[in-house]
Order: sequence, then structure tokens, then C-alpha cells
Amino acid sequence: MKKKVILHFDSKRSRNPEGKHVRDGLSTVLSTGNNLWLSCDERTTIERLTQQPDGSYAQHQSFNLEDFLDLPAKGDSEIDIEGMGLDSNYLWVMGSHSLKRSKPKRHQSIRKQMKRLARVKNDPNRYLLARIPILQDASTGDYILHREVEDPERPGQLLRAAQLHGDTHSSRLTEVLEEDEHIAPFMNIPGKDNGFDVEGLAIYGHRIFIGLRGPVLRGWAMVLEVEAEEDKEGKLHLKKLENGKPYKKHFLNLRGKGIRELRFFGKDLYLLAGPTMDLDGVIAIYRWPNAVGEEEQVVHNNELERLLEVPHGTGQNTGKDKAEGLAVLDEHHVLVVFDSPTDERKEGEEAVWADVLRLVE
Repeated sequence: MKKKVILHFDSKRSRNPEGKHVRDGLSTVLSTGNNLWLSCDERTTIERLTQQPDGSYAQHQSFNLEDFLDLPAKGDSEIDIEGMGLDSNYLWVMGSHSLKRSKPKRHQSIRKQMKRLARVKNDPNRYLLARIPILQDASTGDYILHREVEDPERPGQLLRAAQLHGDTHSSRLTEVLEEDEHIAPFMNIPGKDNGFDVEGLAIYGHRIFIGLRGPVLRGWAMVLEVEAEEDKEGKLHLKKLENGKPYKKHFLNLRGKGIRELRFFGKDLYLLAGPTMDLDGVIAIYRWPNAVGEEEQVVHNNELERLLEVPHGTGQNTGKDKAEGLAVLDEHHVLVVFDSPTDERKEGEEAVWADVLRLVE
């Protein structure tokens, strides 16, 4: 069962310096009370919309992460935000950590097109894993981001924005994964080539679950689990977990699909899954029951609940309506946003329709 809800963006805040509208590249969505938090993959901002009496979302506010974090490259590098999650009074934000390969351009010569296909580059800000204090305004009900603010639960103590140690080419996470037997061979491969590519982040307690669109190993997708702790200088580091390492790996048989988004509901983890490569294919929502535990897990396909398929572009709309973001609204409903929406999904110059799906009949 599906219904739609419209998202209204502000014309003064909705385009990046290159002119791309935020609605054309939605990559993740998170619900906090009456607010929706969204990101576009070609910006350094996150967007907040507020639910209106008619059920739509509007009152667009844009938050530039340069105002809260010390990004490696200021002003000239996208973050490619692919994950957001909520931990108590912190909003967590994560970049894709992926490399990208240039696309051929039809008007160029064959030699130049082939040369572009050989070009692989990184964006320095993509290696971001950070937290930002987020508090609800008692007068408006809206959630607001802060660089530093007093902790309402611990008077006299401060909540501070912080990020995992990293630079323009790596982070502490990629450094440790370069020694991993499963992931290391894929670290220098672009994301759309089944290389290392983060898409999805969910929080349970202080544990951060990270979904990987790639690599997919013989049909098996991966979820990483980490926990961050702050040092005296305000930098985040990866904490050693039960297995003696700074991360755990969970393998899930999604039959060739990679992960696009993660969301917890209780101890169950919802997964939005679709093709790891740059192609049209089945996109579906799964439930991983009781995903939280001390051990690394290998979850076979019959241990996952396949809840429903999400429509995607085909035929004349090939390459469009790619489901990228999943927000849990209640125990029965999720909201899905799409990258590269079709013209039918757009409304006027500034709005776009999202899907509200019922998971349990």
C-alpha cells in the first residue's frame, strides 16, 4: 500500500553552486519528530523540512556543515552525504568514502571518452564521519543543530561537534579497512564499479551501523559496526569492540543487492537494498530481525524478511527514480526519497513527491 507526500523546498536554498536542485539528488532521509532531515549528494549542506497541518513538509532550512565541522576542503568539495543517524542529542553524518570514475561525454572524441573512463578521483570531504549536537526547540518543536551547546541532561557539561580523524585522502576507518581480508581489495576501486561505497547509517545506543553499497561479495552485502569515542582534543577515534578490532563485519545475503539505507526500529534493522552497479534493478526493503548482538553475523537470505519492492525507473525513465533514502515514521510506515526523480515525481519548480509505504498489512 502506497501513498505520496510532497516535500517543498525554498528556491533561495535549493540549488548548489553548479545549479543542481536538492530534489534531484536526494541521498538519505531521517525523521525527528515533525522534522525531516535530508541530504543531496552534491552539497556540503543538510536540509530540514517541517511537517505541515496537511501532512506535507515545508519551511525549508539549510545547514552548511562547514559551520559546524572542520572539513578538509572548504567550499570546493562535496561531502556526498550518504548516511544520517540520531544518537541521543547528536546527529551523525557520514560521507560515501568512495572514489568516482569520470563519465564519457558523447560530444568528445573516442580517445577523450576512453581517457575519461580511465580517470579516477576522490573528493576530500567524502571521508567524513561526524556528529553534531541537535536539540529540540521547546517553543517551535523544531530540532536545531549546534556546534557547541550545554547538555540539557548534564548541566555544566557541553555537547560538541566532532569528527573522526582523517584527511583529504582517508579516514581512520579507511585506514583500518585497508588491512581487511574482505574489503582491502576494493578500497581503490570506484564505488559504482563495486568498490568501497558507504550508503546508509543507523544508530543503536552508541553503536554505529554502516551500510555498504559495495563491495558485494558473491551476492553478499556488508554492514560494518563501529563505536566512536572522543579524546581530549575533541577528535573522534574508533573504540575497540568485542572482537578486539575497531570494527565488526556482518554479511547479509541480499542476492546480489547492495545496501542503500539503514534504519533501526527497536532491535530490528530495516534495509533498503538495490543494485551496487550503476544500473536499473530491483530495489526492496528488508527487515533484519534482532540485528544487535556481540558477535559478528552471517545472515542467510531466509533469515531476512523481504517486506516489499520499491518502484524504480524503467523504459523511458531508465536511470531515474532510484530509491536512496528511508525514514521510519512509525511501526507500520516508512518514507522513501529518490535520487534522479522522474518529471512526474516533481511538482512545479521547487517540490518533489516522496513515497509513504505501509510495511505490514
